[in-house]
Amino acid sequence: MIRINPKISEKLFVALCVTVIALPLILLIVLIGDVAIKASERISWHFLTSFPSMKAEEAGIYSALVGSFYIIVLTGAVSLPVGVGAAIYLEEYAKKNLLTNLIEINIANLAGVPSIIYGLLGLGIFVHMLNLGRSLLAGGLTLALLVLPIVIMASREALRTVPPSLREASLALGATRWETIRQVVLPMAIPGILTGSILSISRAIGETAPLIPVGAVAYMAFLPDSLRDPFTVLPIQIFNWVSRPQEEFTLNAAAGIAVLLVVLLTINAGAIVLRDRYQKRTR
Repeated sequence: MIRINPKISEKLFVALCVTVIALPLILLIVLIGDVAIKASERISWHFLTSFPSMKAEEAGIYSALVGSFYIIVLTGAVSLPVGVGAAIYLEEYAKKNLLTNLIEINIANLAGVPSIIYGLLGLGIFVHMLNLGRSLLAGGLTLALLVLPIVIMASREALRTVPPSLREASLALGATRWETIRQVVLPMAIPGILTGSILSISRAIGETAPLIPVGAVAYMAFLPDSLRDPFTVLPIQIFNWVSRPQEEFTLNAAAGIAVLLVVLLTINAGAIVLRDRYQKRTR
């Protein structure tokens, strides 16, 4: 029987863990570096403020950038109030029974559904059933469905962090349940709710699959004037450029990816700053 020295096995285990952790990090750094090098040849003010073009050197991301902004505003306007309201009801009002347990299980399952399924759902409900067409409104509502389970779960976790003693003390002083929630529970839970909501919205920014079935346009040289107009977003524009055979469009795609990364990092940084600021206020 072969015996392995415990010290050697421990070193092998540590080396394996370091390799598993370091390898994806190295690959990520190499990938971001490659994108940054290619993007540096294209990113300019002209690139940010120009519409797409059949000529790579004249093409820009203005319509996609504005479309992403519109989509995210619509997604947040629908998903945040509904998601936070549903979390408050499930956590503060709903009785613990078979029905609420079933709802909680379904919400958790919906958070793991592939995003393309939400695109097909949006196509059936918003585009055809509600007759919204392949419009900006249909895209925003589809992404709102996508992030809604995540907003609900994050908000519920934030509400659970509020000690029950604070609720009991407020009720003992004569406050109603809604006054307790509004003046005691929500101010304490707002850092977690805000962080979870912003991170869920940042996920929606990078989604492509749900927007393809509802009609996101791959080439759009104008801005939408209303909620019923066609639209495009940054991931769709990047996908369009990557699929082109010309090498020049690859540089455009890299520049678009760099802009999308900056937007995502800015939103995530904003979530951290807002969370820390609200945590300081509630201490």
